[in-house]
Amino acid sequence: MARLCVIGLGYVGLVTASCFASLGHSVAGLDKDQKKIDLLSRGISTFFEPGLDELLKNGLGKGLLSFTDDFKTAVSQAEIIFICVGTPPHENGMAEMSQVEEVSRCIAGNINGYKLIVEKSTVPAGTAERIRQTIKMASRNAGASFDVASNPEFLKEGSAVSDFMYPDRIVLGTDNDRAREKLRELYQDFNCPVLFTDIPTAELIKHASNAFLAMKISFINLVADICEKVGANIKQVAVGLGCDKRIGREFLNAGAGYGGSCFPKDLKAFSAMADALGINTALLKEVDRINEKRVFLIVEKIEDALWVCKNKSIAVLGLAYKSNTDDVRESPGIKLIKELIHRGSIVSCYDPKAMDNAKSELSSAKGPVTFAENPYDAARMTDAVVLMTEWPEFARMDFQKLRKTMRTPVIIDARNMLVPDEVVKYGFMYNGIGYYRHIQQKMSCGL
Repeated sequence: MARLCVIGLGYVGLVTASCFASLGHSVAGLDKDQKKIDLLSRGISTFFEPGLDELLKNGLGKGLLSFTDDFKTAVSQAEIIFICVGTPPHENGMAEMSQVEEVSRCIAGNINGYKLIVEKSTVPAGTAERIRQTIKMASRNAGASFDVASNPEFLKEGSAVSDFMYPDRIVLGTDNDRAREKLRELYQDFNCPVLFTDIPTAELIKHASNAFLAMKISFINLVADICEKVGANIKQVAVGLGCDKRIGREFLNAGAGYGGSCFPKDLKAFSAMADALGINTALLKEVDRINEKRVFLIVEKIEDALWVCKNKSIAVLGLAYKSNTDDVRESPGIKLIKELIHRGSIVSCYDPKAMDNAKSELSSAKGPVTFAENPYDAARMTDAVVLMTEWPEFARMDFQKLRKTMRTPVIIDARNMLVPDEVVKYGFMYNGIGYYRHIQQKMSCGL
């Protein structure tokens, strides 16, 4: 059993702490937010993630998991320290590293024996060396014994617990045998490839992975735009692409684009880092540009159906940036609502998990937004329903009931989660992503 300290109890930190505790390690979760510490100490998670509540309560119940804002005690008692604090973007896209720097200085003041300091936050290549230098300069103990390593996380919101427990791979960046063996022992029971690298390589793998996945999403959305022009079906095109083992099926779902706290931020940070090195990043910038256009494409689809958005009542179903999370950061649904309000629409909305976060995010919206208790209330007397998050319950709606609730039977399926022919049977005008002409032809024949 290892004694661990996880600094920063946001998404990555809390999942990391809870999962390590479930494996029998003694874990102290450290954060300076006292309100968060109080909630977590009572077994109340600060965000929704499937399976996390159970791990949290079990870890607390077994005495393997604790939460504190006492930096000195948590660090001094740990053998391995994971840095999981935020790295938000600057205006120029570069990662803002003040939280990592602050944590490094605090660690330096509390080293009382050998410590292995592991960066899990997504950081630019070269950050570990900065951490090392900062600790050396700030430490009051000239002989402080420590190593720095990189162990990037690859957690997807909505499946983070499973991703941690059953990873595709574990990447461990170290620069000496002592650190390497510590991490090898910590991860010895995981049944997956373990890739040992130097530290800059491990740091770069994370940024490159997220940038590549973002590129894959923007690529299939670009292909979807072409499909609409030539009358092809994007779902079938994606299957045809995904059957090629060199490409794979995942992340080939055309729709409203990517969001969340990782892809937008990490793509920009990776691009900014490469720009600073004099490397042409036109490819990465185009990936971002395509993604930013998705919301405006959806607005165009609404206007195509309704002529104008001004004074139209529109229901937006799905406010989280993806299903199985309550995270609304960079959410396409939130962006759509803001754009519709800007164009004079009257907006109602609903999400199974993200309503509280959405209310906070939209509190400064300059226009009317109604937060409904279910999708049918959201759709009442509206001119269009727009599906922005692929929650399974939206695919299981009673479409006959939905049709009777609405003023104008228009569905914009920005996640391609419905079966168009089935929806049309109830009298809806249906518009998806990447097969607009194909579906319209079928609709016109059937009406």
